[in-house]
Amino acid sequence: MIFELAKDFHDAVAGMPGEHPKRRMVELLEEAVRRDVHFVERHPTTLFQCMWNTCWWYDCPEGANHYEVPEGGWKETLPWESPNSVLKLSTLVERWLGERQTAHPSFLWLRGMRPISWPLGCGQRTVLRGHDDWVASVAFSPDGLRIVSGSRDGTVRIWDVNDGRELAVLRGHGNLVRSVAFSPDGQHIISGSLDRTVRMWAPSSGRELIVLRGHQNMVTSVVMTPNGRRIVSGSRDKTIRVWDAATGQELTVLRGHENDVNSVAVLPDGLRVVSGSSDATLRVWDVESGHELVLIRGHTDVVTSVAVTLDGQRIVSGSRDKTVRVWDAASGCQLAILHGHTWWVNCVAVTPDGRCIASGSWDRTLRLWDSASGGELAVLHGHEDPVQSLAISPNGLRIVSGADDKTVRVWDFKGGRRPPRLAGHLYFINIVAFTPDGRRVLSGGWERTLRVWNAESGRELAVMHGHTDRVTSAAFSPDGRRVLSGSWDRTLRLWNAETGRELAVLRGHQQEVTSVAFSPDGRRVLSGSRDKTVRLWDVNDGRELAALRGHQQEVTSVAFSPDGRRVLSGSHDKTVRLWDAKDGRELAVLRGHEEKIWTVIFSPDGRRLVSGAGSYAEFLGDNDCTVRVWDTDTGRELTVLRGHQREVTRLAFLPDGCLVSCDLLGKSLVWDSESGQCLSQVQSGSQPVAGQRSDSGDWYASVEGGETSIRNHPAMPPVAWFPQELWNLQIHPNGCAWAGGVFNYLCLVRIEGTETP
Repeated sequence: MIFELAKDFHDAVAGMPGEHPKRRMVELLEEAVRRDVHFVERHPTTLFQCMWNTCWWYDCPEGANHYEVPEGGWKETLPWESPNSVLKLSTLVERWLGERQTAHPSFLWLRGMRPISWPLGCGQRTVLRGHDDWVASVAFSPDGLRIVSGSRDGTVRIWDVNDGRELAVLRGHGNLVRSVAFSPDGQHIISGSLDRTVRMWAPSSGRELIVLRGHQNMVTSVVMTPNGRRIVSGSRDKTIRVWDAATGQELTVLRGHENDVNSVAVLPDGLRVVSGSSDATLRVWDVESGHELVLIRGHTDVVTSVAVTLDGQRIVSGSRDKTVRVWDAASGCQLAILHGHTWWVNCVAVTPDGRCIASGSWDRTLRLWDSASGGELAVLHGHEDPVQSLAISPNGLRIVSGADDKTVRVWDFKGGRRPPRLAGHLYFINIVAFTPDGRRVLSGGWERTLRVWNAESGRELAVMHGHTDRVTSAAFSPDGRRVLSGSWDRTLRLWNAETGRELAVLRGHQQEVTSVAFSPDGRRVLSGSRDKTVRLWDVNDGRELAALRGHQQEVTSVAFSPDGRRVLSGSHDKTVRLWDAKDGRELAVLRGHEEKIWTVIFSPDGRRLVSGAGSYAEFLGDNDCTVRVWDTDTGRELTVLRGHQREVTRLAFLPDGCLVSCDLLGKSLVWDSESGQCLSQVQSGSQPVAGQRSDSGDWYASVEGGETSIRNHPAMPPVAWFPQELWNLQIHPNGCAWAGGVFNYLCLVRIEGTETP
């Protein structure tokens, strides 16, 4: 049904005159449907929710409060400033909400309390979801009607460009599919994989036609010659291999690169191949003889991607040196250097007319360039993780991209309007916390700042500047008036939570601060560090009260007991230690873990301690990835909870007394902490299920399969869904709202309604 709706919008836009007053509205509605088309397919009852959260924030008056006013003021009319309410999306969905509430007074949905990270009208047309892991490669079919994608999940998938429908899933590779391409006639698909094979498929039937074996390492790039008779593949075995497409016979092996071959492209004459390598060079080869024709030097780091213009005169390359470069294909002379990306350039492509270049980067953007002048034409935002691959449609009007966020996205080449800057972080959010009264939210991350938000309106209230390195841990004081933060800059800092003013800098740690906590009465603070110490501090004067020494390796987690009389710490030295919070005396050393301890907590009544451990080893065998429960008074180990295969990094108690543990594979286990029985398992994205009791019942949120789901109990099926993974998920004290990070975007959602639809 949802794909038919997407197709209907597509047809409606195609049939409307360009000057029609509602054409723009219909275009935006089509874009809104396409953004969440696969999510709505899985959860049809969320159509209204998705349209509200995307469309209402586009032009509602409240939107103005969430964007940073540029220096000199706005230079264009913004959507919320439009005087014609009839043509506003917010007016349309408000009317829709009224109709739904009349028909279904208690229907359940999740309302976003902040504008979406990238608004409508910025060039992004469709988000294709289905892969279970990051998307490594994408390509258009020659007619531009289909897209093929390869992923770390080992599959090749085919998509319909017009409605976003997944047409086929091709299974056969045993590992990451690093590169995909259509044959020139569109009748075949080729793919290269970490399993060292190149495979050819019939897209109409999904049948595997041939498997090419010969590479001694991962196949990184595949392409066919223009006549469709040859397949060319590049590999981490430092070679390029040429194959007969009909028989699968290996015809030529091109040797010369001194490191991995990351990308190959065939020039239009079909007689030459260009390759880019981790040895920082590009090389042009004669396909028939295997001779190296041109050696191109200039990049200062790994060459990740190469492309050629349709006339065969120029080569374009992207590199980990953050640049895109243009070269003369015959001589290898450098023609232009394009600067703009702030991180590695992973992929490049050229429009059929050769006038524009597209590039994708670890900085999560796609950038469009004028190939003649080298000027930047547009920046396309939307991916939530590094962009790994891109391709341009044969007509030059669309771009498709794949990224680590597991999505394939289709863009208008013109790029749409440049969006206003949403207030918030620039880099990854790793800290999220509510005040005890739930009125404000704290967020912090890699960019060295902390920010405070109004939990009801989502507006940014304060920005805390002062740390000179990444913020690792932060917490509100029990009264919500102060914030404590710890950083890689080796300091703790106290802040006024309302104004963002820095109140004190606590210095004493000799290495990075890893964990911080307030005492229950708010008079003392606690910190753990890589310098192997736990330190107690006085909040009022910033004085260090005690340095607790005993751990033999870095301290990873600290906590106060609920009564504030004891301090708990966990360390990579595999011990849990209990200390007297008054004089710093070591009360007990709890031994039993066989691997590094990552997290420790007290039970709500303070009678038990819980610790989580594990190893970074990829193949753990019998290594200790356990949760252990201890008696606080005696230090006796009460229970060992087994079931994780990676290090346990997060622990939490649920309102009903159950314990939740989560490992780095994203698996959360719910336990009866008394008996040690595992009650349920939820794939929750490296964080415990967040749960809280409220007047409307118990609500639990978990992250799984690229989305966030809401349940009445961890063991029950979901009753509501949100189309993003909310990392570092925290629940509002009233139990009906959640906050979490999506890379650098703080997302606030609130449950509306009291009954399932």
